[in-house]
Amino acid sequence: MTVDAPTWSLESWTNYPVAQSPAWPDLDHLADVTTRLAAQPPLVFAGEARRLTEQLGDVAQGRAFLLQAGDCAESFEDGSADKIRDKLKVILQMAVALTYASGVPVLKVGRIAGQFAKPRSQPEETRDGVTLSAFRGHIVNDEPFGEESRRPDPERMLTAYHQSVATLNLLRAFTKGGFADLSRVHAWNQEFVATSVEGQRYALIADDIERALRFMRACGIDLSREGSLHSVDFYTSHEALILPYEQALTRQDSLTGDWYDCSAHMLWIGDRTRQVDGAHVEFLRGVGNPLGLKVGPTTSVEDLLTLCATLNPSNTPGRLTLISRMGKDKIASHLPPLVDAVRTAGHEVIWACDPMHGNTFNAQNGRKTRRFDDVLEEVRQFFLVHRELGTWAGGLHVELTGDDVTECLGGALELSESDLELNYTSICDPRLNASQSLDLAFRVSEFLQG
Repeated sequence: MTVDAPTWSLESWTNYPVAQSPAWPDLDHLADVTTRLAAQPPLVFAGEARRLTEQLGDVAQGRAFLLQAGDCAESFEDGSADKIRDKLKVILQMAVALTYASGVPVLKVGRIAGQFAKPRSQPEETRDGVTLSAFRGHIVNDEPFGEESRRPDPERMLTAYHQSVATLNLLRAFTKGGFADLSRVHAWNQEFVATSVEGQRYALIADDIERALRFMRACGIDLSREGSLHSVDFYTSHEALILPYEQALTRQDSLTGDWYDCSAHMLWIGDRTRQVDGAHVEFLRGVGNPLGLKVGPTTSVEDLLTLCATLNPSNTPGRLTLISRMGKDKIASHLPPLVDAVRTAGHEVIWACDPMHGNTFNAQNGRKTRRFDDVLEEVRQFFLVHRELGTWAGGLHVELTGDDVTECLGGALELSESDLELNYTSICDPRLNASQSLDLAFRVSEFLQG
């Protein structure tokens, strides 16, 4: 990675406008917390981030596919082993279907172990004449509308760190200890196909996978002993929104001398913090992690080309993932000129589709929701755009949970607005439930097969 070292430092971002920054009431308290946080061990290691960049390089070259999935915003209340296991289970199931359909490896990157912050459209919220800070995720404040709970509290960054440690420990145990075994994950998918209405249309894909596994056994391959089939690589990611937290967990690699943000393997910049002259771009351009950049309908060709050059000056394949989040009604007109301009300029990037954020609306009861059919339609158009331009549709970026929540409309159960109150548990944006997530993965499998 090539960075203009004389002009970048751990603190250089503080000289730039910081979008989406909480109004910390006590800056001395913030400084004390970040000092304590900086003394903690890293959550991930530089070598792991470099390995992910190399694997993402295969995605950029059309030799692999990226699945990035998990909570919209993690909660301090949902750190149980069962919650983490069920979320991982769904991601693994989706990856098996996508791997078979695409014929290439699927990289599994979770929105987990750090996704505690959320940007807000307004910095404050007013109810009954009372104005308080908006809820910005559990790393900053709390949901209840009260002066104490909405006050930004730096101590929450330490809580987020420690919960991320526990989550990472469990993820590593699951993915390396047999839980992610291919035969086990395939059996889960067979159950989904056999017992659900939406699953039955995917019986052919499931049968093909079963035949492939039987062939491998017949060739003398012991699936339970083959290391690559018994465990998986699983990486973490989150939006690098709270820059004091990110700076505190950034370390200089002893092998290369480069700086890595050791709060996660991969970080991304949101659509609200991608300003060319902003603090988030300035900070992340200097770390060696693979980066994501949300690309919304207001993104101009000029800004996108500048951001590509700034965030990936060496043009390293795998360094930069552009995550399209247009909305089903805008993607057909807004995405093609951006893809074409990036390709013409020679930037080595991954294009992934976030079909969630551009399709959010408020139901009559005030709950934020999304229609499954809108999500699916944006993904369909994303693949169509890349097919027409001859570029690789390289990834899928979704908000989901392993729980049977009722937050997104439609799907096989045909959830309606009246069903939203049955089990709406998200602290921020609506997520696909386990069934809807698997349905989406099998539909995307059909797109990958053309």
